[in-house]
Parts: sequence; C-alpha cells; structure tokens
Amino acid sequence: MEEYKSPVYNVLAVPVEKVRANNYNPNVVAPPEMELLELSIWEDGYTMPCVCYYDAEEDIYELVDGYHRYMVMKTSKRIMEREKGLLPVSVIDKPLQERMASTIRHNRARGVHQVELMSGIVGELTKSGMADSWIIKNIGMDKDELLRLKQITGLAELFAGKEFGMSKEWVED
Repeated sequence: MEEYKSPVYNVLAVPVEKVRANNYNPNVVAPPEMELLELSIWEDGYTMPCVCYYDAEEDIYELVDGYHRYMVMKTSKRIMEREKGLLPVSVIDKPLQERMASTIRHNRARGVHQVELMSGIVGELTKSGMADSWIIKNIGMDKDELLRLKQITGLAELFAGKEFGMSKEWVED
C-alpha cells in the first residue's frame, strides 16, 4: 500500500488565468480584512497555497479553498507583478460533493460564512442524494443546524418524500 502524502507537499505554481472560483463558497471577507490580506501577502508572501481541483478536460484549476488569496492576486497589481502571475496551488482529487464539504471544513475552521450561501450548499448536497448523516459528518455541523439550514432553503423541496420531524439518521451513537 502506498503511503499517504498530503497535497501541501506538492505545491504547484499555476498561472492565475488557469484558476477559476467555484460557485458554492459561502465565505465572505469584509473590505478592511481584504486590505489586510493584501498587505499580509505583500509583506509575507503567499504562505499558504490555494486548494484546487484540477479539471483535466478543461485544463483548469477550480478553487476549493483560497478564493480571497486568489482575488488578491487578481486585483493587486504589485502582487501580480511580484508573483509573475503564478498562484501557489495544492491539488485535491475529489468528486464535487467532497470538494463542497472540503470548502466548508476549511471555512468553518477559520471563521464564519453567510447563512444563505450555506443553506444553498445544504440544498445542493441534499438534492444530489447526500444523506443528512453524511452532511452532518462532512460539513461539521450538528443536526439542529442542518435542520435550520434546510428550513431556510425551503421545506417543501428538501423534505419532499420524507416524514416531517427528526430523521432516523440522526439517532445519536
């Protein structure tokens, strides 16, 4: 069996034009913090790579984590020039649902994100067939939070075909 090697040990310098944002990141950074991030990258350099999934068909790197570091590169002329347009990237190879869960885990480990966008992700994961227990485990939320987010998204759609109330999957171990 091959020994596991974390993606951070294979950081790539990827042309920023080959990187694109995902459409499910619920994390938002206020303008003062974005200015601080730009200053941090200017003063300290990129100390953490962005996490991406490589789409070989399109030959593009889709962000899983690091959207704001990516945006600093795209919007700061001095950083773009100094870094020669190359963004540090570590690559993970996971299906979409797993990438969405990775994005949430990265974000939640750092701070807060918008409820509306989180509920949208819960909706997408539910529609794609992911069980409540999978969502709870992989996104790091409790059953009450999942229920609230499902309610925000729309009860009718997310609870269609299910008995209303606490899911049998939510029985605690």
